[in-house]
Amino acid sequence: MEVKPYFGELNKILDKLDESQIQNLMDVIYNAYKNGKMVFVIGNGGSYANAEHFAQDLAKGTLVSQKQTNRIKAMSFSNASFMTAQANDDGYDSVFVQPLISFASKGDVLIVISGSGNSPNVVKAMEYANANGLETVSVSGFSGGKIHEISKHKMHVPCGDMCMVESVHSIIFHYIASELKMRINS
Repeated sequence: MEVKPYFGELNKILDKLDESQIQNLMDVIYNAYKNGKMVFVIGNGGSYANAEHFAQDLAKGTLVSQKQTNRIKAMSFSNASFMTAQANDDGYDSVFVQPLISFASKGDVLIVISGSGNSPNVVKAMEYANANGLETVSVSGFSGGKIHEISKHKMHVPCGDMCMVESVHSIIFHYIASELKMRINS
């Protein structure tokens, strides 16, 4: 595929996005910030990379100064030794639930990024979060999958191409971080 048709397809997908879902995701994060709550961001593969990047952009990229104390408390679960020990001992489907048990509290936010929305480890994490009073957000593609069905808040990219879905997720996350930076620091 040549560059222009590829970008044209990307623009078609961006035009199909429900802007109210983007605004809602931003509001959920902002409310967590205002209430001193944590924002946990998880995913697998490319979505894992997006989760790490988005959490970093929320925690650091929304700052005007490194001395700023009013910060978004955001993190991804990127401790490889913990994840691999957990996967080895209890199975890969528990790698996100166990850190939630250790670190999450009622009112915190769990953002689950997944192209398909059906990976057992992210589904179990969302089920745990829903059962324990966390705000849950699915950020999905394809049909949205199980996480889209069970999340309290939804950000869906109507596309069945994983690379496009991950690219659009990244664009949405950069937009949200930029907007939150202005909102927090105005």
